[in-house]
Amino acid sequence: MEILDIIFVIAVIMFSVIIHEVMHGVAADALGDPTARYAGRLTLNPVPHIDIFGSILLPILCALSPGGFIFGWAKPVPYNPYNLFRAPRWGEAIVAAAGPASNLAIALFAGLLIRTQLFPDIASVLMYIVAINISLMVLNLIPVPPLDGSKILSSILPKSFGYDALRDRMEQNPFLGFGVVLLIIVIFGNAFGTLVYTIAHAISGI
Repeated sequence: MEILDIIFVIAVIMFSVIIHEVMHGVAADALGDPTARYAGRLTLNPVPHIDIFGSILLPILCALSPGGFIFGWAKPVPYNPYNLFRAPRWGEAIVAAAGPASNLAIALFAGLLIRTQLFPDIASVLMYIVAINISLMVLNLIPVPPLDGSKILSSILPKSFGYDALRDRMEQNPFLGFGVVLLIIVIFGNAFGTLVYTIAHAISGI
């Protein structure tokens, strides 16, 4: 990658993960939990959200590495699941899904701009946006704590299944969860890249 491409990829990842986290807070606030709002996290100002490793260093490594692994994160937006009184059964799943849904929305919007050919000179730039956000969406839907997919799966599985206890233990040691995710990516990296770019090409039409 050229240096300008690397800078652009890092910027797209950083702002995409910030929007991802803000939408978690927006969803929680809409369902009755103002924790993120009181913490000043319902803002697109990057300063409260930036995680040095997840928002800057990891995106740099992703941009410099070959393959389809594009990932990053911002500081998690705080929320209290016990305050989600407007959706007591599915509130946590809705809050969790709001992040990946925001990445899908960004990808769809960029894909629409490509398909309508309003800005043909920057179609390749828009394709980066589509691919990066689909990558973030797919990775976050992996049902391994502390990723969003684990919270969605926890809401679907019956409590007797015992998944909640496993999730709680892994969330207390997030590096264990990310280690499992990285192992999955190493083992299924080619399949992951193929899935991401298949979806991205379907959205963009190119």
